[in-house]
Amino acid sequence: MKNNWILNEKFAGDGLSEMLEWRCEPEKWFLDKASTQLVLVTDKETDYWQKTHYGFQADNGHFLYTKTSKNFRMTTKVKASPRSKYDQAGLMIRFSKNVWVKTSLEYIPDGISKLGAVVTNRGYSDWSTQYADYNGGHIYYRISKIEQNCYVDFSWDGENWSQIRIAHLDIPEHATILAGLYACSPQGEDQEVRFDFLTIEELGDDPAVAYI
Repeated sequence: MKNNWILNEKFAGDGLSEMLEWRCEPEKWFLDKASTQLVLVTDKETDYWQKTHYGFQADNGHFLYTKTSKNFRMTTKVKASPRSKYDQAGLMIRFSKNVWVKTSLEYIPDGISKLGAVVTNRGYSDWSTQYADYNGGHIYYRISKIEQNCYVDFSWDGENWSQIRIAHLDIPEHATILAGLYACSPQGEDQEVRFDFLTIEELGDDPAVAYI
């Protein structure tokens, strides 16, 4: 079956796709032509979080995105070299400061790291987690957005997927969404992150496709 790509970025050219733009662009990033990867280094104390539990708000993580009003599945492959507690890198979708979803592995230097998703609706974030025995290799993430719902999955090999989260999005019907890669260092800086690709495929309106 032919893919109906909204975006198919392999980071193999001289520059990023003209469909992509930065929100909170990192000071250090480049396209590694030898490995065909997007490489970035996180700036100090960057994060996405709203209000819940911790009593603070952060909205300055690095986010490379495109815009779409379609139903879609977004996938990436990422390898991070975390240095500080809660260093993270993965995928994000965003409607506004008050409505967004991110998924990643959050690094715990003195324990087992936490794989999970943060869902923010009406300006409040919640964080669902599961422990992950991460050995420093690649992780694949995907987010499927179908109407006002999203489905978050991960994979160690890009073939066998496991569910992280299903969530409702407090957005209007047919809303335009920002979708792309993100990385941040809430308590540190200088985490190197390497993304192999970013693909966004248009989907229909059948929720069953989220599990394919």
